[in-house]
Amino acid sequence: MIIAIHQPQHLPWLGYLDKIDKANIFILLDNVQYKKNEWVNRNKIKTVSGSQWITVPVSYSHPEKINNVRIDNKTNWGKKHLHALITNYSKSDYFKKHLPFFEDVYSRKWEYLSSLNLHIIEYLIKAFNIKTELVLASDFELSEEPTERLIDICKTLKGDVYLSGAHGRNYLNTERFKEENIRVVFQDFKHPVYKQLYGEFLTLMSSIDLLFNHGPQSIKILRSYNKESIEFKSHIKE
Repeated sequence: MIIAIHQPQHLPWLGYLDKIDKANIFILLDNVQYKKNEWVNRNKIKTVSGSQWITVPVSYSHPEKINNVRIDNKTNWGKKHLHALITNYSKSDYFKKHLPFFEDVYSRKWEYLSSLNLHIIEYLIKAFNIKTELVLASDFELSEEPTERLIDICKTLKGDVYLSGAHGRNYLNTERFKEENIRVVFQDFKHPVYKQLYGEFLTLMSSIDLLFNHGPQSIKILRSYNKESIEFKSHIKE
């Protein structure tokens, strides 16, 4: 059983969806400290003049956990975000198909950031035809120590393989995983190149950029650049 874990990002990029796609169960780590100016409340879209941040305003007190972070609804940020999507993607081939979902999302008054992000992530994996199960870390009693927390999740969900992001090499105590008979593999993500609007290709955009431009072919494009490595192939997804 392959387990992958990550904070619930907002409009996540393609590397995030690739990580979900390679796992049997993906855990949204919503009960760790919220960090300002990362990816939990923002991401990038492509515009005629380059990339643009899409940022959800939040109200929080350090060191608040992600699942307790509230959205600041003093301004009509949803209207602004929807306008940005329409302005920059209305000419893409599959934007109209997904527009009703985003119209609904941005018409609601969301209280918690994690609820908004979960709703969007659930939609995106369905749109990409990814079958991985999503689980909230806040549903479990877990250690506060980072490595032990990950091990607790794997053991609770009977995972024998932990799929880490590439940067996990810098901080994971892999010996602890070995002691628990959990194999650690590291994601080796290769960003796909595909037809975008507005000329020169830009990487690291939100996954909606691929979805709006290529629709049902999006997962095929993503997987074509991210075939499983020899190491990863030795463990077959159940």
